[in-house]
Amino acid sequence: MNIKPFILLFAGLVSAHSVSAQEAGKIYRSEVLPYNLRQDADTRNSSNSEHAIIYSPKAVAMEGSSVAMGQSIDIPYVWTDGNVYLHLENVGTAYTLLVNGKKVAEVEDSITPSEFALTPYIREGANEVVVIMRKSRTPQLNFQAPVREAFDNSYLYYQNKRSIRDYEIALIPDTLGRNFAMLDLKIVAQNAYNYDETVTVGYDIYSPAGKLQEFNITDITLRGRSTDTVRFTPFIYNTAAFKWQPGVKDAPFYKVMLFTRRKGAYKEYMPLKVGFGKTEFKDGRLMRWGKELQLKKKVYNSAKDAKTTLTELRAIKRQGYNTITPDYPQPVWFYEQCDRLGLYVIDKANIHCPDRRDDRTVGGTPSNDPSLAGEYLERVKSMYYRSRNFTCVVAFSLGGQSGNGYNMYKAYQWLKSVEKHRPVICEDAAGEWNTDL
Repeated sequence: MNIKPFILLFAGLVSAHSVSAQEAGKIYRSEVLPYNLRQDADTRNSSNSEHAIIYSPKAVAMEGSSVAMGQSIDIPYVWTDGNVYLHLENVGTAYTLLVNGKKVAEVEDSITPSEFALTPYIREGANEVVVIMRKSRTPQLNFQAPVREAFDNSYLYYQNKRSIRDYEIALIPDTLGRNFAMLDLKIVAQNAYNYDETVTVGYDIYSPAGKLQEFNITDITLRGRSTDTVRFTPFIYNTAAFKWQPGVKDAPFYKVMLFTRRKGAYKEYMPLKVGFGKTEFKDGRLMRWGKELQLKKKVYNSAKDAKTTLTELRAIKRQGYNTITPDYPQPVWFYEQCDRLGLYVIDKANIHCPDRRDDRTVGGTPSNDPSLAGEYLERVKSMYYRSRNFTCVVAFSLGGQSGNGYNMYKAYQWLKSVEKHRPVICEDAAGEWNTDL
């Protein structure tokens, strides 16, 4: 790897003082890896996938307290005719992302996994993908999370230019209590060409008993470099035996497969699971199945690996708790395990600044410092888009005990604008309007 460009960039990048939380390269979407074969999607087997490359960088340069971690990645020709993304996880510090010597993004939140659009920066053949691990410019916001193996579960992945950008999914009970539900599925299709193209998207859904419930596929014509949403709302029958709720040994899930098709050939698959039932905030109460939820909460953050975490979550459940309240966004497998165990989750953004939390003067606390409003919104968005489709998530928190003020007001308003059913919590609202619980 040629490290000279990165050494030359260190001085400017490390000494910069402004916070740039929302660079063009960072995107917000559900964390789902596409597969090119159905059998691999069914088993979540990425080892045979032509859509993913593991990102496991090594130290290539140092400058003061900053370290450049880099990897030379061979991009195949077919990837240059599509969309390329990078999923970064377990970086451990604030960081600056560079691809082939060009800055893609700067990220202050060292905990929440992030997604980046790399298409404008990559080329066929060798590509130098470098993460400069540096001091945070907003250390007062960060929770001190335990360090996992650096860059574990980080990878580049590829999608066709006609593909699935994102999705939203829920399996909603009939309002009269009849034995069927409505699948509310929104697929965001994207066309990355410069001209109009038709994108074909579809899905199938299987019951927990393995029976095919519904199949559909449709075409949508998109303008060049645009996205649009396709909505499917079929009725799914005989759902009464498959309610997702706490207290069960192994919560039942419907298996959903999203896919795209082009000239009769399937191009990508995205495997999902969805539990039957809907959590809603009505008249100041958190409701599910027509009853107010009685939450028995336990603060818990995932262990260093999925196996240990599953063991500990099972122990928490045996102790009588039904709700997990982590201190910051968790690995995707954490939510999958809570889904499986029938444990509710109140997800929380990585915002923790308890010092002077009772100070309501402008700048008295980071939560009332307007210069940090963009960073607050960035952290809340990163939390929300990753976990919003998990059945276990029943509420969202704007962070830990961090005071209140302008930034919390803006974060609450944004989250309420996109989340119409589940409550939003500001722990230090102290009687102000920007909290639901």
